[in-house]
Amino acid sequence: MDETFRPAYSRLGQEILEQRARQARELLRDCSVCPRACGVDRTAGVCGYCGIEDRPFISSYGPHFGEESPLVGTGGSGTIFMGGCNLGCLFCQNWTISHEREGHYIDEDALAAIMLGLERAGCHNINIVTPTHQMPMVLGALSIAADRGLELPLVYNCGGYESLEALELLDGVVDIYMPDLKYMDGEVSKRLSDAPDYPEAAKASLREMHRQVGILKMDNRAIAQRGLIVRHLVLPGGLAGTGEAMRFLAQELSPDTYVNIMDQYRPCYRAGEFPEINRRPTHKEYEEAVALARKAGLHRFA
Repeated sequence: MDETFRPAYSRLGQEILEQRARQARELLRDCSVCPRACGVDRTAGVCGYCGIEDRPFISSYGPHFGEESPLVGTGGSGTIFMGGCNLGCLFCQNWTISHEREGHYIDEDALAAIMLGLERAGCHNINIVTPTHQMPMVLGALSIAADRGLELPLVYNCGGYESLEALELLDGVVDIYMPDLKYMDGEVSKRLSDAPDYPEAAKASLREMHRQVGILKMDNRAIAQRGLIVRHLVLPGGLAGTGEAMRFLAQELSPDTYVNIMDQYRPCYRAGEFPEINRRPTHKEYEEAVALARKAGLHRFA
């Protein structure tokens, strides 16, 4: 890490970080942490769509070497997989974690200790996977870890279905946003992820993330320090709306946006019940997706 680097939350200051964590927790009382705005009181143990209370619920954690290269480096990305999800993707590859909520509750102090342990293990960042519905708990744990000396960049590795109110509380806290941009058609997102408003919510979220952190910047070892990384999973039959998605990134964010066009889709979870998603994309479909990104003017690819 660049010797002059300080994570965003460290520069923000401990007092403001703790205040943000308290403000975020208030969102749980009439839950509006994500666009579903379930309105339940999670502080009273009531769960909304995500199925998670007001305590951190984790599945696993550790150095991860399968993430994008700017996150992995030589020490790995310090991933913490959060349980539950605010999306209902029929093809989820982590469905046991997201839909069946495989994992366990811990407290914020324990989550802070995990963050610090990943730092001691030599990871290059703290990578919170599926944080959206647990954002207040993540912020609470981060404030504890920061007070104890955490100095790694924070990666917000999310599905893109975010609340602008929640993102405002993360302004000056998150170093690296890594959202999905799953769909550009509301009918498709309704069928496949139970979220008809996903395209508009995701576009608004990505605009705000880009405003906060800008394009991806790396140190002299090509390790990410700050910025936006967008993941776009190629779906069979063009269901992801790749051409429109790439034009949005290039024209409304920046042609310098760092994009991972992912070819790893395979039928998982309930995908076998739906013929349109019960196959892998062909090599031709993937190559066409990459060509659409280049045609849109994008040039930074994972």
